Amino acid sequence: MTALDRYRALSHERMVTVSGDDKSSGSWAALRDIFRHRELLSLLVRRDLKSRYKDSVLGFVWTLVRPLTQLLIYAIVIGKILGAEKGIDDFAIYVFTGLTAYGLFSEIIGGTTASIVSNAGLIKKIYLPREIFPLASVGSALFNFIIQFAILLVATFVVGKPPFHAQTWYLIPSVLLLVLYGTAFGLMLAAVNVYLRDVQYLVEVVLLLLLWASPIVYSWSMVADLLGHGIWLDIYTDNPITLSVLGFQKAMWVAGQGTAEYPDFLLLRMGIAFVIGLVLLVGFQRVFSRLQGNFAQVV
Repeated sequence: MTALDRYRALSHERMVTVSGDDKSSGSWAALRDIFRHRELLSLLVRRDLKSRYKDSVLGFVWTLVRPLTQLLIYAIVIGKILGAEKGIDDFAIYVFTGLTAYGLFSEIIGGTTASIVSNAGLIKKIYLPREIFPLASVGSALFNFIIQFAILLVATFVVGKPPFHAQTWYLIPSVLLLVLYGTAFGLMLAAVNVYLRDVQYLVEVVLLLLLWASPIVYSWSMVADLLGHGIWLDIYTDNPITLSVLGFQKAMWVAGQGTAEYPDFLLLRMGIAFVIGLVLLVGFQRVFSRLQGNFAQVV
């Protein structure tokens, strides 16, 4: 068969949409599509982890170096030199607890925002559910979080105050909130970043601001004393990052049991934030689906 014959044969073939039926933009359809590609998602997560330290002699050891360096800087410079540790027992554990929680959210947002652009080669060549790429960044962030959390857990044993108490289960809603909001905003930012590349640089600035806007190197009670118990304190407290950091502290910072001040109805606040996060996740996934049609052309 000549090239002309093949061309004529193809011209009579029925065109088929590879991205699914006309309901493919729905959240349930997208979820089913992702589930069908779950093995590929696993491969992408492993690829992200391997590529991060490719050609490095120490490899995954660097995942330990960064959090330990952060711990030393905050504990020595901010805690001792600047005197922030006054009034906060086991300041190093307190700070590292907050950094562990915030680090998960920060890495999810940073990774997902650049995920579509950094996978331009794959997106241009084959059809895949585009949500796989941001979700791969979420999986990579969770892996690094587990390593950092293990360091935190070891540190609590070193100081002789392991988190074996009735409040440890606060870890569960805290992690869920971070993953939920990180994934929701990550999907939207990943899509917008394809069309407006300045977004990824703006995200870096916002993440830096959120770091210092969270009760990590200072206590929530200091903010309460400054703002007073009113609407402004509620706005600050009901930020899902703040809620998650407080939940981590309640679970892992044993020295604060009985002495640290926490907002009233913390678990209820988390529950409300979780419901709002689910709504945002569905909404931002719809935004992602609407924008993904031109990804291959734009990237």
